[in-house]
Amino acid sequence: MFDTLFSPIAINSLTVKNRIAYPSLGLLYSWDRKLNDRYLNYFTEIARGGAGIVTVGPVGVDFIGSGLAVLGLDTDEAIPDFSRVTEAIRARGASPWIQLFHAGAYTHPLLINGAPPMGPSAVYSPYSKATPREMSREDIRTVQKSFSDTAARAVEAGFDGVEVIASAGYLLTQFLSPKTNKRTDGYGGSLENRLRFPTEVLSACRQAVGEGFPLSVRMAGNDFVPESNTDEVTPAIARAYEKSGVNLINVTGGWHESKVPQLPMELPRTGYAYLAATIRKAVSVPVMASNRITTPMDAERLLNDGYCDMVNLGRVLIADPFWPAKAREGRVEEIRPCVACSQGCTDEIFSGMPVTCIGNPRAGYETERIVRPTTSPKQVMVAGAGPAGLEVAVTAAQMGHRVHLFEAGDAIGGQITLAATPPNKGELLEYIRYYRAMLARHGVTVSLSTPVTPELISQEKPDHVFVAEGAEPTRPPIPGAQDEDILSSWDVLKKDRPLGKSVAIVGGGAVGLETALHIAVKGTFSPEMFHFLSAHDAAPPERLRQGLFTGNHRVAVFEMAPRAGGDMGRSTRWIMMDNLKRYGVRLITGATVTRLSGEEVCWDDGTNEQAEHFDTVILATGSRSVTTLSAALPDLGIPYTVIGDGLAPGKFNHAIHGGFLAALQLDARG
Repeated sequence: MFDTLFSPIAINSLTVKNRIAYPSLGLLYSWDRKLNDRYLNYFTEIARGGAGIVTVGPVGVDFIGSGLAVLGLDTDEAIPDFSRVTEAIRARGASPWIQLFHAGAYTHPLLINGAPPMGPSAVYSPYSKATPREMSREDIRTVQKSFSDTAARAVEAGFDGVEVIASAGYLLTQFLSPKTNKRTDGYGGSLENRLRFPTEVLSACRQAVGEGFPLSVRMAGNDFVPESNTDEVTPAIARAYEKSGVNLINVTGGWHESKVPQLPMELPRTGYAYLAATIRKAVSVPVMASNRITTPMDAERLLNDGYCDMVNLGRVLIADPFWPAKAREGRVEEIRPCVACSQGCTDEIFSGMPVTCIGNPRAGYETERIVRPTTSPKQVMVAGAGPAGLEVAVTAAQMGHRVHLFEAGDAIGGQITLAATPPNKGELLEYIRYYRAMLARHGVTVSLSTPVTPELISQEKPDHVFVAEGAEPTRPPIPGAQDEDILSSWDVLKKDRPLGKSVAIVGGGAVGLETALHIAVKGTFSPEMFHFLSAHDAAPPERLRQGLFTGNHRVAVFEMAPRAGGDMGRSTRWIMMDNLKRYGVRLITGATVTRLSGEEVCWDDGTNEQAEHFDTVILATGSRSVTTLSAALPDLGIPYTVIGDGLAPGKFNHAIHGGFLAALQLDARG
């Protein structure tokens, strides 16, 4: 199974055991630039999972280009720490690589003690919100030497390969781009001149590591930024890299500031593999594909169809480090999914927090959160098969407890199905696939269509009960909100019910906005219809675009706060806002709704009272815990723990992490 994926590949003088690479990803596990035990434990776990290459990084080549939040290997004193991690990775059967990093104009001044960042030209960066100082010729030579010196230290630290980052809008990319490179000397102007700095960096690194040592570059297949390089130009860039001594080209998407989504669910699976295929046609060295390669089937197809020679599995291996081992053993259904939500990884980084994963409670806690066999097996009853109940059931069973999971509905998943209904949220259903497989693997008894009552608990006589009752939507104290004609967002997402031509949604948090998009998309062209009409020239481009974004409903969202989506992550909120604008959804913020009816919304905008007619009114004003069972349990005298939304309404990570940690506490309770 997956014969190509698990075949070896030669990279210069190195043979890698399979075609799977874990790429460099910011983790923020320290603020002192030092590789500590948390990094060591994390990379060790990735290596244990079976990847062929495990890349440590990003690793700064100097302070000004990386700052406090990025690991540094710019001094000899750092070598022993990196030697520890190369030894650990190699001991687990993987090849340790390192990515050398310089952010250039993307360095935030706050992270370099208030100093201005440097770049090819003094062009304002919307990413760092700063204007860099233009690098002098001396700066250029200094940075190039920093790259080559760090590459030499990497060899001394025991790495098998060195990668230089020339993607995502960082320094080498800034020199390449006519948008950020306005120089008039030999490092600016023509493509040949703009290539000079990055190719000199690569040549210097090649000289530092030696001819037989694997050298890689991570490049953008398309910057996806106006006035910058597209995939018409990048093949020539790749050829120049190969000529500079590169043995492997790692192709990814665009810059951080791109308005084209690079990572979230909006990007279809394998959506940027075509960029790798374009580069592969232009060079003779192996090429990696990146971004949203989620399943072994997708990875094998990309390799067999000639898109690439290797695949990068970044966030996928955060979600499940043992993805490679499970794929090789044919246990694909047991792979814990990465659903591209960005909540535990990208959102955390952008908030200055360490990387975790909403679906993998052990990510970043590899030596702290360990599932150990119990010495005192218990009869465990779980009430509710939402994400919290599923996780506690699986974890308790892994520990050796006898687990019986009860669900009042006719299927497992709880609110997972609800959350997966809006556009581009379908990946969340992968959790149901995963938990279904894990329940079976660990022998959890499942009873569907069976509400848990005090009588059932008395009959089952469990040693411990986990109560995962979930939540229910609330109705605010607004006159008319209790009217039966007023729907909740849950009503709309659960059932495909008829709606009027004009729809008002009260509440502009994440649920309200996702509901608005769900309704606005109704009646637009499906991807299949758009492809059919485009392929057959059945309609002019302007009509096709209209059909993509003009549906059957006019939607307005009312939000009391000054801005909508305040509870959404920084890396995904902007995408939602762009989508709502694209589909013509009106956002009415700073609006206090004062009265509702089945056909009218009245609100105060802080200055005037206003009213507008709507055919359908929907509430997205929060939820509250269901406590029916938990309120009755104290009288039964049986130990119990309330988890998930039954404890307090929260996000996926609260449910899954809470369920996991609650299971670990079983033995501690005696």
